[in-house]
Amino acid sequence: MTEKEKQQAGLLYNSNDKELVQERVNAKKLCAIYNTIEYNDYQKKERLLDRLLALRGSKTWIEANFFCDYGYNIIIGDNFYANHNLVILDCAEVIFGDNVFIGPNCGFYTAGHPLDAEQRNSGLEFAKPIKVGSNVWIGGNVCVMPGVTIGDGAVIGGGSVVTKDIPAGVVAVGNPCKPVREITEKDVMELNTGEDNS
Repeated sequence: MTEKEKQQAGLLYNSNDKELVQERVNAKKLCAIYNTIEYNDYQKKERLLDRLLALRGSKTWIEANFFCDYGYNIIIGDNFYANHNLVILDCAEVIFGDNVFIGPNCGFYTAGHPLDAEQRNSGLEFAKPIKVGSNVWIGGNVCVMPGVTIGDGAVIGGGSVVTKDIPAGVVAVGNPCKPVREITEKDVMELNTGEDNS
């Protein structure tokens, strides 16, 4: 097996493999270009994302700065918004559903390292996929760790570190991130139209 095949199979692999290093270099170069494109040059940004990502739906907007490892492991649904400083370490697949909103300074980390120092220092690592469902809101400064699934309609509070799966339809917060309550109809906010209805 090649190191890339080991990586994609979730096995320990050598991250210093020449093929993987070159693929990371290619992705980092595209990210660097993306981050310098004029803000309102929407077509140029979209064309670059199409070169970088495995697949993206309609209405994808990622604020600069954006960083990823490979790009070809990232799948994004429709109506995706990520605020500044999104980091996706996509050594394994990272999949986002439709209508996902991500606050600033968030990271999605599929990469993990052995606890044994000798193995870790030799360049060995492993990767586990991350899956984010549809209609998910992730607050600012959230870290999502390897192997995590976040269910449809979940809201992750700012500053959380998500180390385990989060079920659908809950508010979850903390380090480690845990569900604190379900989202209910009481959470629908009244629309203030500014009209006097007295």
